[in-house]
Amino acid sequence: MTSEKNAQIGQAREAFQMMYQISQLLCTGLDTETLTICIRLCELGVDPEVLAHVIKEIRKIGDNATQSRPANLQP
Repeated sequence: MTSEKNAQIGQAREAFQMMYQISQLLCTGLDTETLTICIRLCELGVDPEVLAHVIKEIRKIGDNATQSRPANLQP
């Protein structure tokens, strides 16, 4: 790889680490893999506000499913 390409990769990693730190400070609950997917979706043109809404709804569904399980099936 060229040094220019290495510099771009380094900058991309640094930018991702900063986004992940912001995510942690905001208590989003997103792990690195999920954050990566969200970033890629935004890069492909998905509206970030719509994406945030979908994530919130998925979490609600997951929370409701967990709460409705019988006690002996709870993790």
